[in-house]
Amino acid sequence: MNYSEIIAALNHATGFDLFRINVAIGKMLDDPKRSMQLKQNLRQGQHIEYFDPAENRAINAVIIDFKRTRVSVRNVDDGRVWNIPYYYININAIDTAISGSANQQGLDRNEVKIGDKVGFIDKNNVERYGDIVRLNQKTVTLNCDGGKWRVSYSFLFKVLGIDVEALPMPDD
Repeated sequence: MNYSEIIAALNHATGFDLFRINVAIGKMLDDPKRSMQLKQNLRQGQHIEYFDPAENRAINAVIIDFKRTRVSVRNVDDGRVWNIPYYYININAIDTAISGSANQQGLDRNEVKIGDKVGFIDKNNVERYGDIVRLNQKTVTLNCDGGKWRVSYSFLFKVLGIDVEALPMPDD
């Protein structure tokens, strides 16, 4: 599935349309047959990838234990244990990236995730770069220039293929 195309189509939907689709998808996700199909392909100790909606990114984890509707996993990076629904697991290694339209200003909330390197131009017309540490409803929180900045999604641009720490920082 091309998530970017689906999001583009849903941008034209009304609030009621989105609500109705949300209800239908919720019922599909709660279908025990789907959980059973997925559970049959999993085992304790297996390395998996799951999608964390709060961080809007894939997380590497190891399966610890199975429950009826959830699975206990240990985050590979920080060692924390989480109980997640089975449908969070990306068993088929599907690309979860969503890209916005070419004529859109800035980035969309669905396009960024915790840890992304982004930039923006501040009110003094100076380019700044940082790492996303939090996704808020209307803004992101960045570690930038040794401090935290809250920046609207519409002002962000992706920083590709370079090390943000290696970039020269403007003099204040």
